[in-house]
Amino acid sequence: MLKNILVTGGEGRFAKELKKIKNSYNFFFRNKRQLNILSLRSIEKNLKKFKPDAVLHLASLSRPMSVHEKNINLSIDLNIIGTSNLVKLCNKKKIKIIYLSTSYLYPGKKGNYKEDDPLLPWNNYGWSKLGAESSVQMYKNSLIIRACMTEKPFIHKHAFTNVKCNFIFHDEFIKIFLKVLNYKGIINIGGKSQTIYKFAKKYNKSIKKKKSKGELPLKINMSLNKVNKILKNESN
Repeated sequence: MLKNILVTGGEGRFAKELKKIKNSYNFFFRNKRQLNILSLRSIEKNLKKFKPDAVLHLASLSRPMSVHEKNINLSIDLNIIGTSNLVKLCNKKKIKIIYLSTSYLYPGKKGNYKEDDPLLPWNNYGWSKLGAESSVQMYKNSLIIRACMTEKPFIHKHAFTNVKCNFIFHDEFIKIFLKVLNYKGIINIGGKSQTIYKFAKKYNKSIKKKKSKGELPLKINMSLNKVNKILKNESN
């Protein structure tokens, strides 16, 4: 059972929400100055200092999505090479790695994607996360969580009426996330499959309708059967 967990990206949006929720783990949050994922020396120094049972890898380049098209070197460095560095040293020291990935790896054509369905990212952000996942999957003492989540409140003025996904707010996501950390493999985590507009309308009555014309694939929703089965087992 895990107890002490070293966290990269300790000042990011998800880490800030994780800090708010009481749990049984000892999380050691490190920002990019304290733990530089592009430096093997920096990673090794932190592993030696905290002696974690696992590394929760949250540090990544995400928004704006356009940065992954305009600056692919930065995207490759932070998302692919940084993750690979962590995997190398976790493997060396036999430490579990937990990687927060994304539903953007799925093609978005048929929907209801299971964890073992073929992957085909549809933008450079997705490709960078798949590159990172590839190194994590090579290391068997790992957990990959393919997430579909967003901030509360819903920050956008428009929401797509024709795009189906599994949006869930960070705080609700974390409640599920904390229950699966001792598992290995790949797990989809998200909320109910529905259009982005239907999700957003519940929390913002003034949200305006918009149709995706290629900005997002129309069916990026995932199957949650695996995580629901785990949660059922955890509650018994």
